[in-house]
Amino acid sequence: MSVFPQLSMSPEVREHLRNVYTNNELVCESGADEADLVFEALRSCLSHPPLFTCLRASTHLHSLQDIQHRLEQHLAQQERSPSVYTHPQLPDVLLLPVHGPRPVDPLASEVVVGAQCGNAVLRGAHVFTPGILSTPKYMKVGEVVSVFSDVEGKCTRGAKEFKGEKVFLGNGISEVDRSEIFSSDGPGKGVAIRMTEPLYQSPSFDGVLTDQLFLQNLPSVVVGHVLGPRPGERILDMCAAPGGKTTHIASLMENQGTVVALEKIRSKMEKIIQNAKMLKLDCIKAYCCNSVRAVSSDPAQCSADLCVFVDGPPYAEESFDRILLDAPCSGLGQRPNMSYSWSLKEVCSYQPLQRKLFTTAVRLLKRGGVLVYSTCTVTLAENEEQVAWALKTFPCLTLEPQVPVLGSEGMPGAGLSCDQRRLLQRFRPELAWRGAGVPHSPESLLQNANTDTIGFFISKFIKR
Repeated sequence: MSVFPQLSMSPEVREHLRNVYTNNELVCESGADEADLVFEALRSCLSHPPLFTCLRASTHLHSLQDIQHRLEQHLAQQERSPSVYTHPQLPDVLLLPVHGPRPVDPLASEVVVGAQCGNAVLRGAHVFTPGILSTPKYMKVGEVVSVFSDVEGKCTRGAKEFKGEKVFLGNGISEVDRSEIFSSDGPGKGVAIRMTEPLYQSPSFDGVLTDQLFLQNLPSVVVGHVLGPRPGERILDMCAAPGGKTTHIASLMENQGTVVALEKIRSKMEKIIQNAKMLKLDCIKAYCCNSVRAVSSDPAQCSADLCVFVDGPPYAEESFDRILLDAPCSGLGQRPNMSYSWSLKEVCSYQPLQRKLFTTAVRLLKRGGVLVYSTCTVTLAENEEQVAWALKTFPCLTLEPQVPVLGSEGMPGAGLSCDQRRLLQRFRPELAWRGAGVPHSPESLLQNANTDTIGFFISKFIKR
């Protein structure tokens, strides 16, 4: 049974999303009552963490078995030692079950954190100082406290108590005094509350085997395999921060070739470079660039020829063998998320940007090259409708089968044929939640690894 409220959102966004899940095509296939039940299951599952913590292993440096053994040794040194499973279909993925909700009783002493911090706690993180909004008036080091998430964003920073809507996340021990959290110099950066009794139990991976493991959602790992990079190719990751997919692509290429990673925010671009160095991947070249402007039809303006990338963009048309466009999106598939504060205008603002980026990607892609378009949202407008638009706008593109296929087919409602929808891959955790029982054996648990994920969408094209 759910211990959290369903995902909170504005009435207009909720109605917009309901219309997606009760569109005419879908209702004709499944019926109105079933469509409504699936939509309610979506709102419920989005406020809870996925069933597994997914770790991508650096198999370009070590074997999966070696990394699994080192992780098991590390976990054995902690008070608890959860099982570590290898994914049955992905050769570079380790899975750790997330246990919860657990029977934990809240205490009288309450700490309130922001929604983003609360989401991280539900996935195994401790509470870091910047995420805290409210503590008891005289909280000291060593005090046992309950941690709550402010789901409406109404708690004032520095408050001594909060009576608004909040959700219990578990109990922990304070590692700092209240005065250190709300000092005049601003909040510190370290752990403020070490979680000892989290409602959802999952190991913290802060600083753990950083050169061997990368914390990454399962569908995001699938994207790299679907792209299918090969050693020696020139590959573009258009919206690359923080670099999880970029480094995965480079690893799959065995660090041979060139991976160009573009990110328009400099601090995020620098994070990509840090991750590449940490994982010993020197084939990655990261640049601060708005990917919409990454192509030039004038060869004289291009700062790199077709053989060796010396400098950054813009690049000549048809410069890349494969392109990943993991597009900026409304993020409505992210889990856990108990409160979605964006307006309908903001939700609908991404489709035009995605089409500009897609147009640039088609221009940069070689003939015979592969383009993968993905998002972490659940709307039709940013997913299946974009595929229908792309096929109509660019006759040179054809949809291609994906390998591996771990998700469901595309949703009805965008005018795509059944055959076209079968070539798409949509991860739909609401289907796992719709009437799902609690798995007991490791085998039945692993059967849910591919379904109880974040919401995600993948499409694959070839330029003929």
